[in-house]
Amino acid sequence: MKTAIKTLIKKQNLIIAGPCSVENNEQLLRTAFELKETKKVDILRAGIWKPRTNPGHFEGVGKKGLSWLMDVKKQTNLPTAVEVASAKHVEDALAFETDVLWIGARTCVNPFSVQEIAEALKGTDQTVLIKNPVNPDLKLWTGAVERIQKAGIESLGLIHRGFTTYGETEYRNAPIWQIPIEMKRLFPDLPMICDPSHISGKRDNLLKIAQKSIDLAYSGLMIESHYNPLIALTDKEQQVNAIDLIKLLESIQWKNISSEKNDYLTELEQLRTQIDSIDQEVLQLLANRMHIAQNIGSIKKTNDVTILQSNRWNELLKNTISRANKLNLNDEFVKNYMEAIHIESIRIQNLID
Repeated sequence: MKTAIKTLIKKQNLIIAGPCSVENNEQLLRTAFELKETKKVDILRAGIWKPRTNPGHFEGVGKKGLSWLMDVKKQTNLPTAVEVASAKHVEDALAFETDVLWIGARTCVNPFSVQEIAEALKGTDQTVLIKNPVNPDLKLWTGAVERIQKAGIESLGLIHRGFTTYGETEYRNAPIWQIPIEMKRLFPDLPMICDPSHISGKRDNLLKIAQKSIDLAYSGLMIESHYNPLIALTDKEQQVNAIDLIKLLESIQWKNISSEKNDYLTELEQLRTQIDSIDQEVLQLLANRMHIAQNIGSIKKTNDVTILQSNRWNELLKNTISRANKLNLNDEFVKNYMEAIHIESIRIQNLID
């Protein structure tokens, strides 16, 4: 079974679905059987322990829910997945033959908690998924992966569920796509699964987020589902029933990772060659620019002038963005690009003896 799970977790277009939290045995059974009937769900997810932001809210049924989940697995033949936040959770989940464990966003943010889980996993052959931390910190995410890998766990995957940011945002959790994209670069062999439920926070936004992740070559989706979301004890606004899950999955334009068509390969290679050539030109121009910045730094030092010239920088940035607009370049992209150049220019000038 474990070998099958390891293979399954790497499946392209993997679908993990199930209730945000297990409320009772009847709710779990009904939801699981309805998901089974869709013939689209690969793994049944279910929250047994629910870390809530504020006390007094429903925090899950706890350990007794694991026996319900094991029984449902036997009846539906669906592999099961639960969130763990402590060594005791790991111990209990494994005792009830849970197939997949995932480390939640609130746990991932704490290296002590991740290490405790890693110690509990040593010597097991478990499949583990790691959600991004609640705050947009790439190093916390990579650190969690490395801790679990050092515990000897080889069957690993990543879950992108968005990040908590200050102020009003379009979604419940900001996707900040560049962070999971960088994680895919750092860990190319690990499947990246999108959790559009927690990113969107609302059913109406699920398709938009799910499609974006598929366009970015994510390997699957984790979607919260309840037989009747309107009466769910947790996250009722973002859960879908089995019928709506089918509609959602059928509305997604699923993409191939690649294509072996000759026309596609030929045209792609031609365009990539053009990009490689332009990149070389850009690098040379950047090197020339930094050489000039170094000369400017020497002049400033000789004349006892400060390196940072805020008025000049503000004027340069304003003019550059204005020109970029005429070229249909995104303001934020150009601003980030110019700020990176500015920081490097200051670094170089600071090195002048």
